[in-house]
Amino acid sequence: MRINVNPFYEFLATPLKFPARVVLALLVIPLALSFTQPLWRISMEAPQYPSGLQMDIYAYTVEGGNNGQHIQEINTLNHYIGMRTLDREAMSDLDWLPFALGALIIFALRVAAIGNVSALVDLVVMTAYVSLFAFGRFVYTLYIFGHHLKPDAPVKIPGFMPAVIGSKQIANFTTHSWPHLGSALLGTFVVGTLVLLLVHLVSGRRAAMRAGAIPL
Repeated sequence: MRINVNPFYEFLATPLKFPARVVLALLVIPLALSFTQPLWRISMEAPQYPSGLQMDIYAYTVEGGNNGQHIQEINTLNHYIGMRTLDREAMSDLDWLPFALGALIIFALRVAAIGNVSALVDLVVMTAYVSLFAFGRFVYTLYIFGHHLKPDAPVKIPGFMPAVIGSKQIANFTTHSWPHLGSALLGTFVVGTLVLLLVHLVSGRRAAMRAGAIPL
């Protein structure tokens, strides 16, 4: 049986309905706010640091707790095991992220203003790519930090993989790594755009079925 897919392609070229445009425009708000909040928090505790040390990773910078003092403490500890200094320069792999998020904001507003279903598909694909690539680079950066230790470090330990999500014991330190509010805001945009796309695709399939393009 030959299937006529033309009605579905015509549906992809259909402009988004006004309610979908409003929802998409509102979803840009949490995406923009993700700039202002940490995407990830890494913390650690040890007997000599009962209150713990923490570091927040933003899209554009890295900040330590206690007005930045925790970063200095963490770097002092890292020096003894030969780990490179934790700062924004060391995480230069993430320098592209602010520009990518800015591009998503502009593209999402364009789709909300004049886009069609096909443009919404492109937005979801781009959002998924940016999110997965950013997370992949983050994991790779942690791997490099844990495995590329200086051989002349005062304390010799074997290479290790720092915690990505969850907790992990490293020597006498318990480290924790969890997504933070910025990731939740970004996730709201990701899930929201995906739901919008699924609603439109289901609607498009039903329209194609009614037109006889897809057998029941």
